[in-house]
Amino acid sequence: MERAGFASDPSRARGRLVPEGESSFRSCFQRDRDRIIHASAFRRLKHKTQVFVEHEGDTYRTRLTHSIEVAQVARTISGALGLNPELTEAVALAHDLGHTPFGHTGEDALHAMMEPYGGFDHNAQAIRIVTRLERHYADFDGCNLTWECLEGIAKHNGPVTGDLPWALAECNAQFDLELSTHASAEAQVAALSDDIAYNNHDLLDGLRAGLFSDDEIARLPIVQDCFAEVDSRYPGLDSYRRRHEALRRVFGAMVSDVIETSSALLAESGAQTVEEIRHLGYPVIRFSDSLWDELSEIRTFLFNRMYRAPSVMKVRSEVGRVVEELFPIYLNDPWQMPKRWHSDIEAAPDDTSLARIVSDYIAGMTDRFALQDHARLARSERDTL
Repeated sequence: MERAGFASDPSRARGRLVPEGESSFRSCFQRDRDRIIHASAFRRLKHKTQVFVEHEGDTYRTRLTHSIEVAQVARTISGALGLNPELTEAVALAHDLGHTPFGHTGEDALHAMMEPYGGFDHNAQAIRIVTRLERHYADFDGCNLTWECLEGIAKHNGPVTGDLPWALAECNAQFDLELSTHASAEAQVAALSDDIAYNNHDLLDGLRAGLFSDDEIARLPIVQDCFAEVDSRYPGLDSYRRRHEALRRVFGAMVSDVIETSSALLAESGAQTVEEIRHLGYPVIRFSDSLWDELSEIRTFLFNRMYRAPSVMKVRSEVGRVVEELFPIYLNDPWQMPKRWHSDIEAAPDDTSLARIVSDYIAGMTDRFALQDHARLARSERDTL
């Protein structure tokens, strides 16, 4: 499909914090995407919680599989709308890089520990990772992503106003991301694709975990019509195929709605350039009002029956304590961190800087490593008593 005038054009990208020569066979947004895929933080997502802690089962989504699903949806929508699929994909793949072990439970615990030192925010941490913490390249820290990709990571959920998370403020002071405006349409697609992916796959993971039944979700809006269509077309289909066929139709319904609604909004906006998209004052990538209302009912169901299920809450309580107990151990004796962190520790000018180094280290842990490290350090502390 031909690119729209409001698509992000790699030939007009605003550049990188550290200037580089261009590739002869990849656009700057393709290079961004590839650098994200090769980042250590991206690989670690394979052992980080989506909803269920990584060791609870091999078939549940992790942050990595979730990010891949988001990127697949985002690329499809982006192509259908005439946007730049490589930038969309890069933002989608990077959007969860800053997550701690144990998902939002780990983030809440780390934020509480970091409150005296500026707090913790996973979106801002993603920016910190791609601008500072990835240290593989000879010429720069981070991944030296384009302005457009950094903007998308920072603002994919909309303008960022008020008091900025410290990690985002540090980056913005170097490379003004114009945080008060909306992001490109590509970044907006990545944000909606996140909603599409988790609304669909959390239903499937909840079914696999036995938290609710096919019959229960078949009474939900959108899902009800999809099960009815499958039953009409494939009478007597076995339960696993029936479930899959219904949920893939739910997926398709959400994607089709975003494409149809956003196409109309983009046309009505009159925007001819990506800059005009940024300054419209409202998002142009959206669900229809009717589908949004139906999705709200699905989200309420998932919140009550999955995210707050007693079995999930029990594990959340246990893993939250892991982060709460790891933080003071490393803050009191940071030299227990691996040697590659020691130069940062030595250079830390004050307690806040040191706490932020400890936060970076813990946030980068996988579920598995955090559990193992906690068990090791807790045992070591007991042995010294």
